Amino acid sequence: MAIGALIKDLRKARGWSQGRLASAINDAFGTNLDREYVSRWERSKVTPGAYYLRCLSAVLDVPLAALEGEVKRRTFLTDAAGAAIAPVVAADLLSVGFAARLQGGPSTDAWEAKLATYGTEYMSLGAADIQRRVSGELVVVQQQLDNPRLWSVTARLMTLYAKTFPGSDGSKAVQWYRLAAKAADQSGDDDARVWVRGRAAIALGYEGASLGVADVLADQAMAISERPSLGLLNAIFGKAHAAAVRGDVATAQQLMDDGRRVFDKAGSYAQTSDYAVPWWRMNVFVSLLAARLGDETTAVAAQDAARRELPAELPRFATHLEMHRGLMLARSGDVSGGVAYAQNALDSLPPEKHSLTLRLLMAEVEQS
Repeated sequence: MAIGALIKDLRKARGWSQGRLASAINDAFGTNLDREYVSRWERSKVTPGAYYLRCLSAVLDVPLAALEGEVKRRTFLTDAAGAAIAPVVAADLLSVGFAARLQGGPSTDAWEAKLATYGTEYMSLGAADIQRRVSGELVVVQQQLDNPRLWSVTARLMTLYAKTFPGSDGSKAVQWYRLAAKAADQSGDDDARVWVRGRAAIALGYEGASLGVADVLADQAMAISERPSLGLLNAIFGKAHAAAVRGDVATAQQLMDDGRRVFDKAGSYAQTSDYAVPWWRMNVFVSLLAARLGDETTAVAAQDAARRELPAELPRFATHLEMHRGLMLARSGDVSGGVAYAQNALDSLPPEKHSLTLRLLMAEVEQS
């Protein structure tokens, strides 16, 4: 059958309108589709290219091969109906979960290795890819929660899962961050308890979203342990960003100084992982914070320092730094220039590398 008719059937299997499908792709990949473009696909006026086939595969949660015509229509519509129930096919999730319970699931060391892999892949993969894969992992690990160490694994997976929701559904992100904090408490591991709360705080604070929740989670992390750690560093900077967004300059500056002192004792070396904060990533935190505070000298110094060590394979973070400069321009009074600068930086990044966080940052520049 024609690809257009296939897209239409898949969309209807989920109960989505054409506009809802366009919005799902935009939220996940930072594109600018509208309802009319989806209509043109479905009427076979335009054939989606390889990139949009990957987008459709991700948001409709069906195999890419199916969209390329390698799976029969009936099989793939059945899968799509199941996908309307959950992020991945419900029947598959149930099967995987029961198999994990019967067979024992991966060892704790294997789970730790999985976490390390996800920490690295998070830095370059899109939210849709991470969400789909981690949802399956959460189904498996919940069958092994008689082991305290696996509560720690689960908490960190939940935190990563929550990171796939910002912008498109802030309430879901907050729900998962809170659940992750409770899971970490079950582990009895203070390092995990601090890290999960700190990671949530910096995510929300950096995005300028759910600032009250960011404050609460940061305060909880700081109360659990004052020992210098990456979790504490994230918590402090999350709280600093929340203060900066609210216009509380003195508090934000004090917290930035506190964070620098913690980094001096707990910073990472040159790892590329969401579980690491090397020098370049610390400077990304400082760059946006200083830009929000109107401290151009500190912001530019942080941007230059970050660029010197930023891995070439992480262009998304280079885009963050350029967009921080756009924010500085807008905050200094040149709103149109700042918006143009930030938009040019975003447009220079391949669409598949866009993130929801970058879209929120673009909105912040526009609203300055």
